[in-house]
Amino acid sequence: NPDSAIWGNKIAWGHAASRDLVRWRHLPVATSPDQWYDINGVWSGSATVLPDGRIVMLYTGSTNASVQVQCLAFPTDPSDPLLINWTKYENNPVMYPPPGVGEKDFRDPTTAWFDGSDDTWRLVIGSKDDRHAGMVMTYKTNDFINYELVPGLLHRLPGTGMWECIDLYPVGGKRGIDMTEVVAAASTNGGDDVLHVMKESSDDDRHDYYALGRYDAAKNTWTPLDADADVGIGLRYDWGKFYASKTFFD
Repeated sequence: NPDSAIWGNKIAWGHAASRDLVRWRHLPVATSPDQWYDINGVWSGSATVLPDGRIVMLYTGSTNASVQVQCLAFPTDPSDPLLINWTKYENNPVMYPPPGVGEKDFRDPTTAWFDGSDDTWRLVIGSKDDRHAGMVMTYKTNDFINYELVPGLLHRLPGTGMWECIDLYPVGGKRGIDMTEVVAAASTNGGDDVLHVMKESSDDDRHDYYALGRYDAAKNTWTPLDADADVGIGLRYDWGKFYASKTFFD
């Protein structure tokens, strides 16, 4: 909210730059609610840096009817090192709530990772079902314009409500956080040396929760190591006023 440090009706993407992640330079707002598909808010999302250097921004827009849709934007001048100006895709939105998902329960796309098994990029989006179970859906794309919902749910947990700002990233092993290498390893050796953190921001109690588990790209599943400490009922990111965090790949 550019007007206040509280929630409001002008939610936009702020923009800042840093050389050391300690000292920051505030830049003009990156993108604001000014189209029918995001007039009620430019909400959370992520940016993905492609191998050729292009940058793709995906964000959740709240439409003039308060339907949550996924929208695309690109740097207006890719040669600008600060990427000051952004241009929204002319054919937004690129994703609508799928059947069975509420119009107000479909938000916060993650940074995409490349899946070499079918040469597509994948990302996940948080939601809930009509039984108040938190859940995560996976989408895949070849061009970041056309998206296909991957069959099944990546994960679901009854009683945890809406999962916002989902994160999924690998930890451990020798591969760091390179999702492409992790997916390749999982297809050849089961990925036993790599665990994946799944994190969600609980809309019910406004805390961030996470759990360790194993991601199977072929089956589109993530399974917690300890079902009693699953996402939303186990570990918390932080015990203070901390909510709606997002990770990024560097």
